[in-house]
Amino acid sequence: MLWVAVAWSLFQLWYASPLPFVFGFGILNDTEARAIHLGFALFLTFLAYPALRSSPRDHVPLLDWVLAVVGGFAGAYLFLFYVVLSGRPGQPTTLDLVTGTVGILLLLEATRRALGLPMVVVACTFIFYTFAGQYMPDVIQHRGASLTKFLNHQWLTTEGVFGIALGVSTSFVFLFVLFGTLLEKAGAGNWMMQISIALLGHLRGGPAKVAVVSSALNGVVSGSSVSNVVSGGIFTIPLMKRTGLSGVKAGAIEASASINGQIMPPVMGAAAFLMVEYVGIPYSEIVKHALLPAVFSYLALLYMVHLEAIKMGLKTIPQRPTPARERMLRMGLGLSGSVLAVCIVYYGIVAIQAVFGGAAAPLLALAGVALYVASVWYSSRYPDLALDDPNAPILELPRAWDVTRTGLDFLIPIAVLLWCLMVEQMSPGLSAFWATVSILSIVATRKPLMAVFRKENLAASVRAAWDDLIDGLALGARNMIGIGIATATAGIVVGTITLTGLGLMMTELVEFISGGNVILM
Repeated sequence: MLWVAVAWSLFQLWYASPLPFVFGFGILNDTEARAIHLGFALFLTFLAYPALRSSPRDHVPLLDWVLAVVGGFAGAYLFLFYVVLSGRPGQPTTLDLVTGTVGILLLLEATRRALGLPMVVVACTFIFYTFAGQYMPDVIQHRGASLTKFLNHQWLTTEGVFGIALGVSTSFVFLFVLFGTLLEKAGAGNWMMQISIALLGHLRGGPAKVAVVSSALNGVVSGSSVSNVVSGGIFTIPLMKRTGLSGVKAGAIEASASINGQIMPPVMGAAAFLMVEYVGIPYSEIVKHALLPAVFSYLALLYMVHLEAIKMGLKTIPQRPTPARERMLRMGLGLSGSVLAVCIVYYGIVAIQAVFGGAAAPLLALAGVALYVASVWYSSRYPDLALDDPNAPILELPRAWDVTRTGLDFLIPIAVLLWCLMVEQMSPGLSAFWATVSILSIVATRKPLMAVFRKENLAASVRAAWDDLIDGLALGARNMIGIGIATATAGIVVGTITLTGLGLMMTELVEFISGGNVILM
């Protein structure tokens, strides 16, 4: 299963890269890529999610292996027989219909395992509506559809399961999830957590505020609420409980902060990419307009946490005694230095592009590598950050700069993503590809470079980096299983709407109720 997950991640990187066009092979259209994407998702779902709570956890049952293979075949059916199917559109054979039936049934079972019953119930309701349309009330009545027409529409075209929602998961979401997972694997998650503790731990209700800010920082690189909770909650929830918050309130604060991570740019939740496809708004514009609402939502959370801390009289975490003047000076130097560094990098890149034109790309790549090596060398002079122990008392807060200087290289992939999106105006998929390539390079080389600079065992660090790379690729695919299955199941709903004309009926109903008033509509 590990290597299948790794293969999925490598396939997505290949599909998003310009390499297929450079080498002239492996070029896939959107439909073929979506089919492979769903095939991987279905295969891994039956291996990663047990059928029942009582199912064995120490091995995968034979039935699940069978379902995984059949599901993978059904999902990839459009890819395997694309040429044949494109030669006879609207004329499904018995094999097509059997594959579609089995595929939809296995998709519903995969949805139950990965996401629970509610989404299965929604999908089944729309399937029932497809066949029982003539018995519905007049407002939503339609002629109904035959089984052949339903299966052809849902499984053999891009109007149903293989529609826009699955296309968004294939083209954009996977790479952004993989990017965030690899950053976490490299140690950026723990680094951001420690920075939040250093900056906010001394405030009243500091651990709760740490949970909010660390979730915001995690949301910058991850659009998944689940991974945000998992990566941050295991540290922040025990930390909040240590300072007097109940388990229920600590969990509520972490959940609220992590959910908001979906709207924190530049890496946002799947809904943002659906907006790109359905509404036609460039992703860079969504990023710009999402920034203020995201910041305000976190400011509101911080304010509510502060009021709760005052009401409960929560204690603070002690910090190193520092004169107020020195603290203000450190803060001013930190902010001004950050702004100056950003300006130097931005205008330096612009100047290089203006002078060298088309030859600027390799020069910028070399400059980026040099900057990365220099930042790793600087970080190697200081001890690595230890993983926070949720059960250990915090005797004294670290200084913010002491934490920041140990992971400056983690900012490079984020900067690459922002540059590609906002300045170069690349597509979200291509931007995520280059950002993912940069973090892959960091995961593969950071530990060996640290070993060289510290004169430690190079062979052991290379093995550790290789293990991190494989684990990161596999975990990225593992985190995408639920999203891939969810978008495919959402395609059943969209397919029903397009097949039955429900969308037009609802539009007419809304227009009738509103009386043509645009505001009411």
